Amino acid sequence: MLAQTQYRLSAADLEIVLAMVRTGTLAAAGERLGVDASTVFRSLQRIERGLGATLFARSRTGYLAGDLAHALAEQAEQVESALEAARSAVHAVPDQVSGTVRITTTDTILIGLVAPALKALQAQHPNLNYDLRVSNELASLTRRDADIAVRATRRPPQHLVGKHIGPIRVGLYAGRASGITYADVEAGRTPWLAIDDAIPDHPSVSWRKRHFPKVMPTYFVNSLQIAAEMVGMGMGVGILPVVMAQTRSDLVALRDLQDANQSELWLLTHPESRHLRRIAVVYGHLAQTLRLP
Repeated sequence: MLAQTQYRLSAADLEIVLAMVRTGTLAAAGERLGVDASTVFRSLQRIERGLGATLFARSRTGYLAGDLAHALAEQAEQVESALEAARSAVHAVPDQVSGTVRITTTDTILIGLVAPALKALQAQHPNLNYDLRVSNELASLTRRDADIAVRATRRPPQHLVGKHIGPIRVGLYAGRASGITYADVEAGRTPWLAIDDAIPDHPSVSWRKRHFPKVMPTYFVNSLQIAAEMVGMGMGVGILPVVMAQTRSDLVALRDLQDANQSELWLLTHPESRHLRRIAVVYGHLAQTLRLP
């Protein structure tokens, strides 16, 4: 039993467990820690042997963390946050913030909202760096691969804290030079671009299927940014976020889809790390400046 062991967990042990919980594989954990997979494997064996407990279930796809591994990872995250806070205090200069802030969002929100906001912040804090990850999943924030997420979701995870930015309006768009009208759409005379497989619960998918159930899109893409490029080229019509389309001169709105089941934009972070100076500065700036049309 764990309670009977005399094994003393070290900060390095917690770091290994945390890396394994976040990544699920020896190779990925080793890459995070700067060691090879065999070193992680031997370290994990040593920790489990010392604790007298199995932390991970092995499978062909990777390592699945058990309850004890998750409990240790939570403690490891607190140690990680405390170390970051200590480093920030050591290197802090009045009115100067430095370090790297990892932000995860979608390509649409990054280009339409986040990048312009960061451009303004860079002038105030030139020593800040940003690691920007584009993804349609919240998983990267949940695994602590990111410090801040700007996400379209109706139900943010309960373990995160954040601010509701507002509803993400969508519209039906065509290329400005294409000459396509909404009458062409109703008559079935134009191709469609869609993202059904990449984001099946996106408002564009449900609206199209509700209003044009017989339409079979000509092009399926895995990115709204790609869809916007192709619509702008005149390859068909597509439902796009207004925040993206309104900045493009090559697109024309055919209809504002007021009846679409709109997504909600949230600015999210971890309660354990939001007090860190670099994260607090970026989060606070985004909370003040992100505005949806």
